[in-house]
Amino acid sequence: MSRNDDLTTSFTRLFGGMPDLIARAPGRVNLLGEHTDYNDGFVLPMAINMDIRIATRMRSDRRVYIYSTEFDQRDVFGLAKVERANHTWANYVRGVAEVLQCEGYALRGMDAAISSNVPRGTGLSSSAALELAAATAFRLLCGLDLAPLRAALLCQRAENEFVGVRCGAMDQLISSLGQADHALLIDCRGLEHRPVPLPADVCIVVVDSAMRRDLLASAYNERRGECEAGASFMDVPALRDASAEVFGAYRNAMPTTVARRCWHVITENQRVLDGAVALERGDVAAFGRLMNASHASLRDFFEVTTPEIDTLVSIQQATHGCLGARLTGAGFGGCTVALVQRDAVPAFLEAVHTRYPAATGKIPQAYVCHAADGASVASDT
Repeated sequence: MSRNDDLTTSFTRLFGGMPDLIARAPGRVNLLGEHTDYNDGFVLPMAINMDIRIATRMRSDRRVYIYSTEFDQRDVFGLAKVERANHTWANYVRGVAEVLQCEGYALRGMDAAISSNVPRGTGLSSSAALELAAATAFRLLCGLDLAPLRAALLCQRAENEFVGVRCGAMDQLISSLGQADHALLIDCRGLEHRPVPLPADVCIVVVDSAMRRDLLASAYNERRGECEAGASFMDVPALRDASAEVFGAYRNAMPTTVARRCWHVITENQRVLDGAVALERGDVAAFGRLMNASHASLRDFFEVTTPEIDTLVSIQQATHGCLGARLTGAGFGGCTVALVQRDAVPAFLEAVHTRYPAATGKIPQAYVCHAADGASVASDT
């Protein structure tokens, strides 16, 4: 059976009858631009062919009944007063409902069954996918005038204010605005964006390091605070406004740790812009070199890698046919992303599955991904 069939079966077992629709929103992998989004910088993510789906049906009251097939857990809440749940996953749905209502959108209750094939805790933004899937379900069921860009920003607000993770907007933007066969160059200040074609002769391979992370328990918020401190020290609105020359004038007077964080962001923004140009002219070798430089900066200056992640990236970079590899996501575990020549993918996967466990004792999971469309009604696949 297809995923939609499986999800419909779960919905019918739980709620009786058929759902009105199935909404979906994809996870994402970030090709370049790590920790630049909340610094008003540039990012280059792509939506991936793994998503979260919500089979849903409108209710006649203002209560929301949701069930996660992944966790085998239920949650129920009323729209009149949305409070935090005991189940972490449910707070992403609750937060979206609360923010939509705060913005004046009239919501009705719904029954919903949720399924996901986006690995959790890997840096592939299952949280943003759940938020956008929930927003899409509410939009379609309640007939909301909710454009994709606005939906993304309201979902970011839900994660910031309701869930409590001070994420930038990148994850929600790409989950909402993604285009098949393209990455998306996003200016996180003005939110201008343009699709960037991905060459057909290379593959994007995401490898789960089996190192789990939790942004609420990690140093994510600490890193963001250090970036804000650096911008304040240089008297600029955000690190996006600090050139290498400006940074050089302040570097020696700045706390060493703050300076290292700033240097990563300043150079990473330039790598994103250079990378988009490289892809547009089909120079995948240049793009791969930028990926390698990004990882070195995340390791040495932003300090969000782990020994296991560094080992995994080194194995990939040393494998024939790999043009570049780096940590993707906020760090502290999670996934890597590699740009691999299409005909070299089988040997690349063999190297990862052989050498990484031998070096670390961890069993990786690899996904050969393609760029997918953003949030929508789910097709029957």
